[in-house]
Amino acid sequence: MKIICVGRNYANHIEELKNERPSEPVVFMKPDSAVLLKQHPFVIPEFSEDVHHEIEIIVKINKVGKYIEPKFAHKYYDEISVGIDFTARDLQSKLKEKGLPWEKAKAFDGSAVIGDFLPKTDFVSMENLNFELKTNGETVQKGNSSMMLWKIDELISHVSQFFTLKIGDIIFTGTPAGVSAIKPNDVLEGFLEDKKLFRIQVK
Repeated sequence: MKIICVGRNYANHIEELKNERPSEPVVFMKPDSAVLLKQHPFVIPEFSEDVHHEIEIIVKINKVGKYIEPKFAHKYYDEISVGIDFTARDLQSKLKEKGLPWEKAKAFDGSAVIGDFLPKTDFVSMENLNFELKTNGETVQKGNSSMMLWKIDELISHVSQFFTLKIGDIIFTGTPAGVSAIKPNDVLEGFLEDKKLFRIQVK
């Protein structure tokens, strides 16, 4: 499986990091080794002193697809969840300054938290999904899929123009504002419409 991530898909997060608003989705990848294993803590890597949480709605691809039209994209997934795209912000800033790829800051081991998946039929609409991240019981990020610059079906269509989507692939759909640094002993909990789908301890 591969993990396809979308950056800068919420206007308030773009403003938060003072980034330029893109004309099309910003796409990057994480390897399967980035997945944080179930029941494992997230260990802050030695190469960063400023790792940020980024909660996102994620979807799991359920059949092979290429050049998918937006109107058919809904047929390519039937489960959704929330996850975290951990980002070594200090390292990312250095790489961006030099015009270099972000992978070292975004795709390191354990940088992708994948929550428990739920059938999308449990929800009324994919375009009105509330989700949030709590750190030590306090809400630190909150968003709604209606705030996405590109909706889930549009993202599936877009990435399928470049990469063949395969069964089990995961798409991270972007994060809202509220990203901030994590600390040892933090407890991170991810919710989709009040359903807790992951709990992570930081070491």
